[in-house]
Amino acid sequence: MKTVISFLIIFSILVVFHEYGHFIAARKSGILVREFAIGFGPKLVSWRKNHTTFTIRWLPIGGYVRMAGAGDDDSTIEPGTMGTLQLNDAGVVTKIDISEQNATLSGIPIQISAADLVDTLTIKGNENADVDQPRTYQVDHDALIIESDGTEVQIAPRDVQFQSVSIGKRILTNFAGPFNNFLLAIVGFIVVAFLQGGVISTQNIVGSVTDNSVAQQAGLNANDQITKVDSVTTKDWTSLVTQIQKKPDQEVTLTVKRADKNLKIKLTPDSVTQSGKKYGQIGIVNHVDRSVGGKVKYGFTTTWNTGKQILTVLGSFFTGGFSLNKLSGPVGIFTSTSQVVNAGFTNTVWFLAMLSINLGLVNLVPIPGLDGGKILLNLLEIIRRKPLPAEKEGIVTLIGAGLILLLFIAVTWNDIARYFIK
Repeated sequence: MKTVISFLIIFSILVVFHEYGHFIAARKSGILVREFAIGFGPKLVSWRKNHTTFTIRWLPIGGYVRMAGAGDDDSTIEPGTMGTLQLNDAGVVTKIDISEQNATLSGIPIQISAADLVDTLTIKGNENADVDQPRTYQVDHDALIIESDGTEVQIAPRDVQFQSVSIGKRILTNFAGPFNNFLLAIVGFIVVAFLQGGVISTQNIVGSVTDNSVAQQAGLNANDQITKVDSVTTKDWTSLVTQIQKKPDQEVTLTVKRADKNLKIKLTPDSVTQSGKKYGQIGIVNHVDRSVGGKVKYGFTTTWNTGKQILTVLGSFFTGGFSLNKLSGPVGIFTSTSQVVNAGFTNTVWFLAMLSINLGLVNLVPIPGLDGGKILLNLLEIIRRKPLPAEKEGIVTLIGAGLILLLFIAVTWNDIARYFIK
């Protein structure tokens, strides 16, 4: 149960932060966000603020935003629908109830024959379903509609729809979701650094010297910066270790910066054997940066380096052959969550940050249906100087969604086979 709850919390945080990026960018761009939902399925609770309906739904597995006029937003009312209209003192419709109960609103009962809530903002129908009482009502620009499931959202006139804003704002809105995932990763890694009390430095600076080691006997001290091993420059800790490991039982000369002095220290690394191969070792440990600046920097550098590693893996699909074992779906993530949660809170936060980078980068892959695919269509619109016809864009998006679904099924089955069918 602990793993299930942790998985749902982690998954929901990732998706909600992603969608919140789209939400903020859309609002700043002048796009109406009709609904911001946490979870899926039937509505649990809802409230309205600044023209957006916020809902919490029964299934805690992510969330979504409904932007006016976007592909997943449907504001049409089918002819023949029964509803109730609420009018203001000027006789303009301010609320339309087409919910299944159709009794949540006091007003004029009507059988709707036609409704244009985008351009003309009119609704036509017969009062009390009487064919002898056809009427046309003007609808307020900010009118509300109670949908079939009881969710109350604002209608979506043309001027606040996604396609009505500039192409630059649409690209920004599409990119904002992945961008928010990158921000979440940065914050997550910073939190990890503070929880650990510091971060292991990648600089070529000695953190501590092991007692009775070669380094101690040669006179190396903590905070010494080793800039060269013989004639080879060591710019970071990795290059320093690499050069020392190459010299088992061989005398080397270290160039050491100590305060404002440059020293030459000679020593002979001990020889240690691992997997049948000899390596040099002198007995030093790298520096732990406990400064606030170092911890904050760790959030940025770790996000950057992790992102490069993920891009390398994604690139290997085209250069090194496609393999489902390089991907993980919900089953794989759930299995990993079980291991990470048992390893403690710090590891859980680290895992969340890692997944956030993955979600951000994968969403930028230019496949229709993903944010990257939407941005690709935006760029195509710039080149063509006109948008792709709606029907063609719908077909492309449908094909992309089909490919994503097939990949999801394949990855999920592969995860089940890897972790449970052995």
